[in-house]
Amino acid sequence: MSKSCSFVTLLLLLAPAPDPAAASDGLRRTAVVSVVERVSPSVVNISAEAIVREADPFFGRFFGGRARRAQSLGSGLIVDPSGLVVTNAHVIEGASRIAVTTLDGRELEAEVLGSDRGADLALLKVAGRGLPATPLGSSADLAIGETVLAIGNPFGLSHTVTSGVLSARGRSVPSESGELVYTDFLQTDASINPGNSGGPLVNLAGSVIGINTAIVQGANGIGFAIPADRARRVVEDLLRFGELQPLWTGLRLVTLDPELARREGFAVGRGAYVEKVFPGSPAAAAGLAPGDIVVAVAGQPVLLREDVATAFSSSPPGTELALEVRRGEESLRLPLAAVRPPRGLGLALLAELVGIEVEADPRREGLVIGRVAPRSPAARRGVEPGDLLLGAGGRKTGDFEALSREVLRAIDRGGLLLVVGRGRYAYNLTFPL
Repeated sequence: MSKSCSFVTLLLLLAPAPDPAAASDGLRRTAVVSVVERVSPSVVNISAEAIVREADPFFGRFFGGRARRAQSLGSGLIVDPSGLVVTNAHVIEGASRIAVTTLDGRELEAEVLGSDRGADLALLKVAGRGLPATPLGSSADLAIGETVLAIGNPFGLSHTVTSGVLSARGRSVPSESGELVYTDFLQTDASINPGNSGGPLVNLAGSVIGINTAIVQGANGIGFAIPADRARRVVEDLLRFGELQPLWTGLRLVTLDPELARREGFAVGRGAYVEKVFPGSPAAAAGLAPGDIVVAVAGQPVLLREDVATAFSSSPPGTELALEVRRGEESLRLPLAAVRPPRGLGLALLAELVGIEVEADPRREGLVIGRVAPRSPAARRGVEPGDLLLGAGGRKTGDFEALSREVLRAIDRGGLLLVVGRGRYAYNLTFPL
């Protein structure tokens, strides 16, 4: 062997061996890793504590029973450096104390700025400095099959990341109790369990496309999230008003399914049938008429009447959306904008559709039924003047504005639940709308 070859061989032997970790770093630092590092600091753990009173096993509820502390765990997302945190309404429902824990270990007391059970969203405020924030992104241009990540605290396991794909959009699913139907949910196979409910669903661009929810328990491999566009509209209302404000189109809709379409001889088998258009409403101004069938809104097909309300609830008030309408054999494209309802509109609709007029109760803080229209739905259910109106839509309604808002929300749901008090008893009465 020549001296030159021996020298080269010696240099090769003395050269440092390549670092396997450094060589593979480019392979390991995937888009998933980058997104997790960017968004995780904004994801928080939420601990909600409530006092639950148990009935005494021998004397029942009349002797109060024992009180115990109950705790629920969930996740949240800091959406603004000022300390605004978005989470699910069911995570903090009934809580007497809410604590938010950040990724760096800070525990902060939180106050509730607003909550909406129907949207399953709540807005919290914490006091802190230098809080990392990730704003809500857009859910308007999502691609079925794109990779998504759910970040949260499932079963109390802090900052867990699960991955999957976006399986579907526009899912309508009932709550476990069957009281509510949630519309326009995102579906994913990224694992969503109690604990990471309220955390973000993120795509590989680092955009928060939804807020995860475990209020609807899917089968194994099926999770749901509230789309970011709808969440943004809810958050804006919670920040401004403390609750989600109803919108008014003036449409009274019924879901058109194939069986109803066949029975009535309609040309289309799916959509939202226009049962009534209220005079002077935005729908009347847009040219809609009873008997029309809404088959699409903003380019998305309509399968349920809730799909129409969901489309408007995902947009700022006054936003004009294009409705594709079938009127007999004719196809129309009509622009419609939902608006903030005029003051007192809900009370006028309560009188017109249910037959109840209310007034302030002089004996207590609250409302009392002042008049019941003869042969009205309320009269047929036995409601009488002097009965107390204790609640509507699952909420306590102690003033006119609160009652008006619940009636307007009920128009979109298709039915109004009233709690009517008489003597020592309270009666739950449902009226179709």
